[in-house]
Amino acid sequence: VEERARIQGWLSSVWGISAIIGPAIGGFFSEYASWRWIFYINVPLGAAALFVIIRYLHESVERRGHRIDFLGTGLLAGGFGLLILGLLNGGVRWAWSSGASIAVFALSLALIAGFLLQERRAPEPALPLWIFRRRLLVGANLSSAALGLLSIGLTTFLPTFAQGVLDTGAVLAGFVLAAMSITWPLASTFSGRIYLRIGFRDTALIGTGLCVLSGVIFSALPRSAPVWAAAAGSLVMGAGLGLFSTPVLVGIQSVVGWSGRGVVTGANMFTRQLGQAIGAAIFGTIANSSLLAWFGHAPHSIAAQLPHSVDAASKALGRGAHAGLSPAAVEFIREGLYFATHRVFVCLAIIAVAAVFILLLTPREFKPLRLGEEVERRRPDAARGRSELERA
Repeated sequence: VEERARIQGWLSSVWGISAIIGPAIGGFFSEYASWRWIFYINVPLGAAALFVIIRYLHESVERRGHRIDFLGTGLLAGGFGLLILGLLNGGVRWAWSSGASIAVFALSLALIAGFLLQERRAPEPALPLWIFRRRLLVGANLSSAALGLLSIGLTTFLPTFAQGVLDTGAVLAGFVLAAMSITWPLASTFSGRIYLRIGFRDTALIGTGLCVLSGVIFSALPRSAPVWAAAAGSLVMGAGLGLFSTPVLVGIQSVVGWSGRGVVTGANMFTRQLGQAIGAAIFGTIANSSLLAWFGHAPHSIAAQLPHSVDAASKALGRGAHAGLSPAAVEFIREGLYFATHRVFVCLAIIAVAAVFILLLTPREFKPLRLGEEVERRRPDAARGRSELERA
């Protein structure tokens, strides 16, 4: 437990350095070459990573027979995939009360219900249901979902705000976002010293408090805010997420045995990724609907020049000369993007406050959980017999 945060900090530092360099290179390609070049970078880096893994990563693995829960995995992916599809298209491509929307959400709920039934009878479930019966794990996973919402909301719409509203270039917008990637790994590294003194939950509460502060900073940014103010909010959010994510992950790993560590880690990462996926859909819907509502009040003289989505508006303003757009249309689009991104930033602040309440409802002490008996009951008779024989 003492070393785990430091190791997580090393891993986060590698990710942080990459996240600083990556947006800058991506912005350079977008502005001066072609965005397609970002995919060619993966070829040499992927080859180097593959070589290092093959050459230096040696481990002894005990081979065992397992029954992969293909049905449960498929039901889980299909259920949440349709849920995200419905959130992305509802209110944009079709009305929320339309037959298509109702059918998508109904089928999503049916698949998720089938997944829960499958996990109750699967010999080796993809996502064991005992995870959802422990208050500590439920709180940790819900807070990780909130973390996913916060990270995807900022990484998606902060560049839009910097480029579309503050009129920065793609490279500078990348650096504004990279500010979060500087403080995240640093805070993640130092969180180990903090949670050993005050505990996992209280350390995570400090992190969520910083996330609330960052959300307030972004919500208070005016239309003509300086770029450094947006970067400052990004720095605070990165520090908050670093103090938030690592204590929660290390904390749940410390309360289960070795055999349960992969399950709780996988579930925690799944809820974070699910939060990011759902967040991308929800925030995209909020931003697009807000922008379209703003464009609905456009003067007739510029109505024909207006784009139809946040992405299209960002591209229209990112061409430098704003070809085909009058100065009045450019200014109206900037105001609309500010209106849309401001609503997203307010939602980020609300989610951060919700994360504080989730952690307050989570047990303060991360005490070891007795999961052996529950896991044993979920095993088939043959596996239970082998386990008893091995113990004997």
